Amino acid sequence: MDALRQPKRSGAFAALDTMMPVWILLSAVSGLKAEDGGMEELTTEKEAEESHRQDSVNLLTFILLLTLTILTIWLFKHRRVRFLHETGLAMIYGLLVGVILRYGIPATSYHNKTPPSCLLKEGPVSTLLLNVSGKFFEYTLKGEINSREIHNVEQNDMLRKVTFDPEVFFNILLPPIIFHAGYSLKKRHFFRNLGSIITYAFLGTAISCFVIGNLMYGVVKLMQVVGQLTDKFYYTDCLFFGAIISATDPVTVLAIFNELHADGDLYALLFGESVMNDAVAIVLSSSIVAYQPSGANTHMFDASAFFKSVGVFLGIFSGSFVMGAATGVVTFTKLHCFPLLETALFFLMSWSTFLLAEACGFTGVVAVLFCGITQAHYTYNNLSAESTKRTKQLFEVLHFLAENFIFSYMGLALFTFQNHIFSPIFIIGAFLAIFIGRAFNIYPLSFLLNLGRRHKIKGNFQHMMMFAGLRGAMAFALAIRDTATYARQMMFTTTLLIVFFTVWVFGGGTTPMLSWLHISKTKQESAWLFRLWYTFDHNYLKPILTHSGPPLTTTLPAYCGPLASCLTSPQAYEVTNGASGGGADAAGGSGWSANGKRSGSTSEEALERELDSREQELLSRGTRLTTSFRVHR
Repeated sequence: MDALRQPKRSGAFAALDTMMPVWILLSAVSGLKAEDGGMEELTTEKEAEESHRQDSVNLLTFILLLTLTILTIWLFKHRRVRFLHETGLAMIYGLLVGVILRYGIPATSYHNKTPPSCLLKEGPVSTLLLNVSGKFFEYTLKGEINSREIHNVEQNDMLRKVTFDPEVFFNILLPPIIFHAGYSLKKRHFFRNLGSIITYAFLGTAISCFVIGNLMYGVVKLMQVVGQLTDKFYYTDCLFFGAIISATDPVTVLAIFNELHADGDLYALLFGESVMNDAVAIVLSSSIVAYQPSGANTHMFDASAFFKSVGVFLGIFSGSFVMGAATGVVTFTKLHCFPLLETALFFLMSWSTFLLAEACGFTGVVAVLFCGITQAHYTYNNLSAESTKRTKQLFEVLHFLAENFIFSYMGLALFTFQNHIFSPIFIIGAFLAIFIGRAFNIYPLSFLLNLGRRHKIKGNFQHMMMFAGLRGAMAFALAIRDTATYARQMMFTTTLLIVFFTVWVFGGGTTPMLSWLHISKTKQESAWLFRLWYTFDHNYLKPILTHSGPPLTTTLPAYCGPLASCLTSPQAYEVTNGASGGGADAAGGSGWSANGKRSGSTSEEALERELDSREQELLSRGTRLTTSFRVHR
């Protein structure tokens, strides 16, 4: 009745009365949307800040691990402890931190207990676009979550953050390790045994790869018979495992060799083989991946695909070698007046060799290795005195930090990696296979090499080389690069365990093994290949590419006099005369004048004898000082 008593309003006012609740509702909805947008931005900022904080904590954890490793190394060196190398220490500390991260931090449950399911015909995609109420959201693939821990999303995310992208190892951590191996190479010992090193590195690594691969294929068949194989594992996967696990890394053994002044030939064989077979293992594994037979049987033997993979191996290795050597030769900085800029430019040009090879489809490890060898032989002589010290110290520090970082990460990955597959049969079979593969590498090849060597590789040397076949950073980096399939995950887990065992057991047993095998320093041998290369390099290449060596006016024929004068720098005469003034007696009184006349006579044999005698004298002085110091203590 009250409504009937109210006066009637005009149409405009009636429409306004009708629309008023609608406007109020829309305003409320708009306010809620604005408030939701503000809350969403605030949540995003908080998540970004929390993610940044978590990343800082992760990096701080690794820095603290390295710091603790360095302090423990100092303590071990001070106490002369040799049963455990710094790499083994880094792995132990990484294991302890991994245990804390995996089991010491309580897991929080995700609010969605039943995640949505979907079927993909072509497997998981790397980027996913979702349309939620008209808004498009982009999601990126972080990786597979273990089905047993699917509700612990927050902890899984934390574990994934401490799991580095495999490309970090290849593009950032591996280049300084491999470059330092080539840049710090003891060229005299290396080239004296070059033929044996190449035989062990190329032929030996191929033998080890195929022996291990075939043995592991038998192990896989055994697992299939007993029902322990739950997914596909092809013959090519076994060969791939044989390739990556054939990369040796006797860093622990070589460090003890340096401290004990063990035999130079044995050191050169072990070091040269480990440096070269890393490169061979990478190219070999890439060739096996490139092995793609045509037709339905994509994992059966195909002759055309086999020869294609051999061609890929030769092409990648030779191309990487040429690229590394060429970039090493052309690395002339010409910034002697500014040693800091010279060192920085040298560092960047060296690192770019690795990236250039990878960008061109070659292998950066091979390229940067031979770049380091070439630069140590030629470019090093063109640097200023201050830059020579800086570059050696810079790459030594980077090598030390990168290597210990990788070994710390190995210990961490044993507990933080979420897709481990522990198969006892595969693990035991792998341990047996690597020992058999190493034996087929060392003993038959040593027998063949001794047929042509004057200074034979003795039996105790062969036993030590067999014992020193440790696995390390390269095998780990190759294994972690691809863990997408069931077979690769099993390989990664097994590789980790093999690295732990060989570093701890064989690395720790190096000193007792040296004593048991009665290995000491012996006389070095100059192989004919070394003498031939030394003469050509000393007389022609070094005078052209550096300021050291005899002027070309004394080594080239007389009719090449104008060309020799043009190619020989004035600094070459100064360096030669300065060296002959201080060491004429040591080198047989040799020297050159500015007009190219030789002021004395010398021979390569006399120079080698003098170098060997000086080395023996320094070693004997060091032994006497060490003995007197111990007696004094």
